[in-house]
Amino acid sequence: MEEKIVYYEKSGKDNTEETLKLALERAKARGIKKMLLASTWGDTAKLAAQHLSGTGIKMVIIPHQFGFMAETEQRFTPETIAALEKQGHTVHFGTMLFHTDNMYGNNAPRALANMLRTFCQGMKVCVEIILMAADAGKVAAGENVVVVAGTGRGADTAVVAIAASSNHLGDMHITEIICKPLQTKQGPPGPPPGTPPAAPPR
Repeated sequence: MEEKIVYYEKSGKDNTEETLKLALERAKARGIKKMLLASTWGDTAKLAAQHLSGTGIKMVIIPHQFGFMAETEQRFTPETIAALEKQGHTVHFGTMLFHTDNMYGNNAPRALANMLRTFCQGMKVCVEIILMAADAGKVAAGENVVVVAGTGRGADTAVVAIAASSNHLGDMHITEIICKPLQTKQGPPGPPPGTPPAAPPR
């Protein structure tokens, strides 16, 4: 089997249109009817909905969980949710599994996230939202899906995957990489759980 992978020289939202186009082309080629999409503000989700109009392909959109950012309000507005659901798409808010260090008292989730970031930031997000969607029953275990995510804003990474829930991680497979940036930089690792806050500079 031979297939094309597109590599972006720079990561970020400037790749969004091309990523959505490539993801839709691959979904059609594989007969896949469900797309998982990470979207924080809803802009990428609304653009993707335009691309998917009339195709029969529906999205499961995964925004940040409530309380993830310092802001008290959810960035993904009720109006955006209603507009997307009216088009037959689903918006799911769930626990972001790679951000649970404080709950479990160890850095295993962060270590797994950083391992996936060696591919790119979007790959980490793709894997995370597959597990989140499967845990919530929004995709079936063993279902083939196209998954789209990005670095910061927009989309720059897309894959084809076989979905599985987080307690059956070994059953999840990234079967095809559609596109990704050549490189995304990781930030410095945070302190381990339980570390007291650093004293302010004098």
